[in-house]
Amino acid sequence: MDNFKRGRQIMTPRVREILSWYGSDNVGVLTNLARILNQGKLKGTGKMVILPVDQGFEHGPHRSFAKNPDGYDPAYHLELAIESGCNAYAAPLGALEVCARDYAGEIPLILKINNSDSLYTSKSPISALTSTIDDALRLGCVGIGFTIYPGSSHRKLMYEEIAAASKKAKEAGLAVIIWSYSRGEQITKEGETGIDVIAYAAHIAAQLGAHIIKVKPPTSHLDQEAAKKVYNEYGIKVNTMADRTRHVVQSCFNGKRIVIFSGGEAKSTADLVEEVKALAQGGAFGSIMGRNAFQRPKKESIELLHQVMEAFAGGRL
Repeated sequence: MDNFKRGRQIMTPRVREILSWYGSDNVGVLTNLARILNQGKLKGTGKMVILPVDQGFEHGPHRSFAKNPDGYDPAYHLELAIESGCNAYAAPLGALEVCARDYAGEIPLILKINNSDSLYTSKSPISALTSTIDDALRLGCVGIGFTIYPGSSHRKLMYEEIAAASKKAKEAGLAVIIWSYSRGEQITKEGETGIDVIAYAAHIAAQLGAHIIKVKPPTSHLDQEAAKKVYNEYGIKVNTMADRTRHVVQSCFNGKRIVIFSGGEAKSTADLVEEVKALAQGGAFGSIMGRNAFQRPKKESIELLHQVMEAFAGGRL
């Protein structure tokens, strides 16, 4: 018995606490959330770093991979995620079909089931459904990823699509990760990353049933006049990134949903690490970092991802 106990992976109190927030979910969902939380260099800490590579679909292969041509091969990204110690790897259907079998069981996979392209743009964006829950199960994924655009005139359809997909995913034991990006005719470009809009977008994702919510790091800009009055009246702190992060996490059921932040546009390593440290100080659960990682040479990418992980861990790993 002693040998058995020594060989077991011990669930940390923090991971158990996080799983307790999802009491309405079945054992399959909780197991898959635990697989993400117990993977990689941050395992057991309650923090996560996910490598997403949907940029080829969203922005084109040349804009995404020409800077580091190894990235044209999906296997390169999976190996980068594994070698750097990421918690999970997310990608559209085609990329996972290329290499899911070769890396089965090595890292949790997330299937991005809706995607858009940049060959046509609109002030009211909507992504197309490009794969299914059955595809996610066939490929051994732990969850599905889905983008919504709060503020788009097509938001009703998107909310209905994720409601249906989320129901099927949860019944099948899969975690639901929502990318929540506010865009639309009534939201300014500056407002897309304003703190009031980001907090609202994160809350909408939580209300739609997301287990994990991805948003952009917020600025101090307040875009909505009605919201601006409330922020000023009640003294909601938004001056620093840590303050803003704390407010976004608070907006997701007072911190009872996992909120992670994108890496955003390309930045220098120093600027990116500084931003991540502020996110961590504000209580972010982690980062989901694509171009800022995989467009660098592999050695540099791994070093950067390790710095990001250590920022969330609060020390060397």
